[in-house]
Amino acid sequence: MMPTAKFSIGQVVKHRIFPFRGVIFDVDPEFANSEEWWLSIPEDVRPRKDQPFYHLLAENAETSYMAYVSEQNLVPDDTGKPVGHPKVKSMLGEFAGDHYEVLKGCAH
Repeated sequence: MMPTAKFSIGQVVKHRIFPFRGVIFDVDPEFANSEEWWLSIPEDVRPRKDQPFYHLLAENAETSYMAYVSEQNLVPDDTGKPVGHPKVKSMLGEFAGDHYEVLKGCAH
């Protein structure tokens, strides 16, 4: 049985441990990245593979980037602030407080 994603496309989230936040633009029902990527995560914080993983337009205090994060390491972002990633405007609709509108017909 495939796990059900707790978060959805357009939702603003933050990392449970590391100081970054972002908006979800795609969801994998379970881990779908390379084994090398997975093994590069320190073992004491390495997530399980049998859970949803999220593609984020992410930002921290220094920069914007794309992140791939396990569900267990995400929590809802409650700042009410938009994400400053430069691709947000081209990939998602209007900001609505805790999420972005998903553009109709937009394939991610």
